[in-house]
Amino acid sequence: MSSILKMLTDQLGGDTTKQISHQLGADEGATGNAISAALPLLMGALARNSASGDGASSLAGALVRDHDGSILDDVAGFLDDPEGGSGSGILRHVLGGKQQAIETQLGRETGLDAGTIARLLPMLAPLVMGALGRAQREQKLDSSGVASLLDGEKQRAEQAGGLGALAMLLDSDSDGQIADDVAGIGGSLLSKFLRRR
Repeated sequence: MSSILKMLTDQLGGDTTKQISHQLGADEGATGNAISAALPLLMGALARNSASGDGASSLAGALVRDHDGSILDDVAGFLDDPEGGSGSGILRHVLGGKQQAIETQLGRETGLDAGTIARLLPMLAPLVMGALGRAQREQKLDSSGVASLLDGEKQRAEQAGGLGALAMLLDSDSDGQIADDVAGIGGSLLSKFLRRR
C-alpha cells in the first residue's frame, strides 16, 4: 500500500473505525470495509482530476489555501464535528456527477447502504486532502509534483490489491455513463479486494 494510503488506513483503524461506525449508526466491520474501499477510490479520483495541468494547479492551490494537514493532528476531534471539514464541497469537485453512482456501488460491495456511504465519504474526503496537503508542504511540491505524487499513489494502490483501479474504471468506455462500468468491472475488483481482508 502506498505511503499516504497506509498512513490514513492506519490512522483510521481501531478506535477511529469504532468512532466512525458509531457516528454512522453502522456495523463496525462494514464501516471498516467501506473505509478501506473509499480511501484509494478518493485518491484515484484525485489523481485522475490532476492529470491535466489546470486540474493539478487547482488542486495544489486548494491544498495550500485550505488543507495544511493539521486536520490529522486531531482526527477524533474532527470526527466529532465533521461538518466543519467541507467534505461535501470536496466531493463535488472530486467526483462531480459520478458521486451518486459511486455511493451506490460502494454500499453494495461493502455492506452499507448508499445513504450511509453518502455520510461516510464527506468524513473521509477532508482527511485525504489533509494528508495530501501535509505531503505537499513537507516535500515542497509544486502542482506537477502533487500530480506525480498522486499518480504514484494510484499505481501503488492498484498493485496492492486492484482497488485503486476502480477510480480509473469509473468510465472505462468513455461514454459518460459510469453506472454500468462500476457495476460490471469495479464491483468485481472491490469484491476480490474485500475477500482478502
